[in-house]
Amino acid sequence: MGTTRYAALLRGINVGGSRKVPMAGLRTLLQDLGYADVGTYLQSGNAVFSSDRGDEDALAAEVSAALAEHFGFTVDVLVRDHAYLRAVLDACPFPAAELEAKQLHATYFSAPVGPDRFASVDGAAFLPEEFRLGDRVLYLYAPDGLGRSKLAEVLARPRLTKGVVATARNWNTVVKLAELTEG
Repeated sequence: MGTTRYAALLRGINVGGSRKVPMAGLRTLLQDLGYADVGTYLQSGNAVFSSDRGDEDALAAEVSAALAEHFGFTVDVLVRDHAYLRAVLDACPFPAAELEAKQLHATYFSAPVGPDRFASVDGAAFLPEEFRLGDRVLYLYAPDGLGRSKLAEVLARPRLTKGVVATARNWNTVVKLAELTEG
C-alpha cells in the first residue's frame, strides 16, 4: 500500500484559553508517531501528514491517545484522506465561489448521519440560513457568519450530534486542507 496524505481535525482545542495544544507540539507528536511530511494550519487544530497506514479511524484513535498522554486531556480527532476532502469540496451544494468564506462552513462527522437526525429542525424558520447533508459532512450557509447563526446553534445541540464526533471548519479551511493533502 502506498503513502496517503491525511488531515487530522482536532475538535475543541485552543478555544477561549483552555485545552491548549501548541502547533509545534502537535507537529512533533505526529512526527513521533511515525508520520511523514507533517504540517499544521492555523491554531485551531488542523494538521496534515503522510502515512502508509490506511485506516482513518485507527489513525484518529492513535492521534487522540497520543494527545491525551502528552497534554493530559482527551481530544476528539477525525482523520480524513485527500480524496474525501476533495469530494467534500466538489459536492458542496452551495455556490462556494460566490460566497465569502465566513458564510460557508462544513461540519465533519465521525460517521454517516442521516436526514432523520435533523428532521426536527425546521429549515424554513432559519432562512436565509440553510444546511445540507453530504457524506459524513453537513454544509452550512450562514450569510451573517457563524457567530451570528441561529441555525448553527440548533445544529450543534447535543441531541443532534449524539454518538458522533462533529467538528466544523470555515470554507477557507476546507479548501486549504484539501490543497495541503494533495499528493
